[in-house]
Amino acid sequence: MQVSEVYAAVFAAAGDGVKNAADSAVNEIANATETMETFAAAKENLQEMAENPGLIRSWLEGLVPDLLNFAFQVVIAMLIYAVGSRVIRLIVKMVWRSMERSNADEGVKQFVTPVVKYSLYVILVFFIMGLFGIATTSAVAVLGSAGVAVGLALQGSLSNFAGGVLILVLKPFKVGDYIIAEGCEGSVAEISIFYTKLLTGDNRMIVIPNGNLSNSSLTNATSMDKRRVDITVGIAYEADIRTAKDILMKLAAEEPARLTEEETLVFVNELGASSVELGLRVWVAAEEYWTAKWRLTENIKYAFDEHGISIPYQQIDVQIRQ
Repeated sequence: MQVSEVYAAVFAAAGDGVKNAADSAVNEIANATETMETFAAAKENLQEMAENPGLIRSWLEGLVPDLLNFAFQVVIAMLIYAVGSRVIRLIVKMVWRSMERSNADEGVKQFVTPVVKYSLYVILVFFIMGLFGIATTSAVAVLGSAGVAVGLALQGSLSNFAGGVLILVLKPFKVGDYIIAEGCEGSVAEISIFYTKLLTGDNRMIVIPNGNLSNSSLTNATSMDKRRVDITVGIAYEADIRTAKDILMKLAAEEPARLTEEETLVFVNELGASSVELGLRVWVAAEEYWTAKWRLTENIKYAFDEHGISIPYQQIDVQIRQ
């Protein structure tokens, strides 16, 4: 390549670079000019508003009605909530009295009352939302979507709620019954939406989830009107079985809580390793069960002692050899 051709190529490359730089500078100048025009327009607007206070006044006057309207809606919403709360309390009382007149179970009343109360409050909230122009259909859709997520997070609580419904429908127990479940026992004090409360004999409160009670076995000791008292007592082999049986039968006949229309049994239950085991069965009213059982057990000991009938107990003979 000749020298003249090299110079020509260099000048061509330099010309392209100068052209690109010039184009970039023109674009930057155009952007700066547009920005300056924007600032100038803003400055003119501010000067116009400063020179003409009526524009600010008209803007504020247009804003005031909207604020007053919003404040009025808030006041109306508060009044509606106050009145609605009173109406809800009145409806809840009416529902409670209606269930009392119909002799509804205590557990049903304890369960249905809060459900009615919270449902009415939800309706009241939807009504107030409508005053502010919030479409209830949209709110229901949002709550439905949120409900799925909440339901997955609160599966245990929903299970307890469903368990409470099953308990009220199937009625395995009611308020006042004495039940044994989940390793606990006591009188049913309350059947709420999610939990059942038991009151023990020593005045302790036990709270058991309804879901556990509806999905496990339990014993209701007071569901029936009468119960059978079963007592077993061992006597020595040297003792007279007939005499011991006569004593047990006499004590059963003298028991004030015994149901006379039911059969009383006295029998030999087992020939044990160190004693003859006698059995006594007496029927009593359910509420008299423990009183009758304790009284009979004590009277048996006194009677056997009076007649010289020994009750064997575990003994250990120790022999020492030298």
